[in-house]
Amino acid sequence: MVLKWYDSLKEPSSTNIRGMSETATRTRGRPAGSTGDELLDVARGVFLEFGYRGASMDEVAKRAKISKSSLYREHSSKKALYAAVVHAWARAGRDAMRPSLERLRGSGDLRSRLIELAQTMRAGILSPPVLEMRRLVTAEAQSQPEVARVYLEESWNSNIRNLGEALGEIADGGELRIDDPDAAAAQFTWLVIGAPLNARLLSAVVDEPRVETAVDLFLAGYAPR
Repeated sequence: MVLKWYDSLKEPSSTNIRGMSETATRTRGRPAGSTGDELLDVARGVFLEFGYRGASMDEVAKRAKISKSSLYREHSSKKALYAAVVHAWARAGRDAMRPSLERLRGSGDLRSRLIELAQTMRAGILSPPVLEMRRLVTAEAQSQPEVARVYLEESWNSNIRNLGEALGEIADGGELRIDDPDAAAAQFTWLVIGAPLNARLLSAVVDEPRVETAVDLFLAGYAPR
């Protein structure tokens, strides 16, 4: 609710006075704990630290500074809480590449634009928080396949489709020769992040191939002839 400036000139009603008194009492008491998205952030930290099996609702409630009954009112079980955490994470990353794709649609040398996109993709997909969530979801994929499916669809597949849409527009402009933009988007993505993603998920230390090499291979297959 937006208060107009003259609302502050009105004399407070008895209802307002009671409300202010209750607010002051709550402020002097125990601070409000985490709810909503803040609670999901807390829970994600617990799942990442302990894994799904080692995480407990007790630990989540303690870190969120809420009672277990409050936690169960928002999420009826650990399984439901885990699903909500993964869904929120996937939803937040669903359109992560859109700013970079707008730049890809711009003008200038296409190879340079693709290299910039490839560098952004590596920085994002290979960042520690993203890798940690990927490990968590992968570890529980067999026991909770629906959660893994949502994660794949709302984050990975969604971004592949967004890239495919951009590549299709670039092809329409004559800079690329593409029959299946979504397939081309998937191929570009795996050329850029496939080897380093595999290595980092296995905690291996390897020399990562240059993004320029991946872009040149992509253009060798899709540049106009």
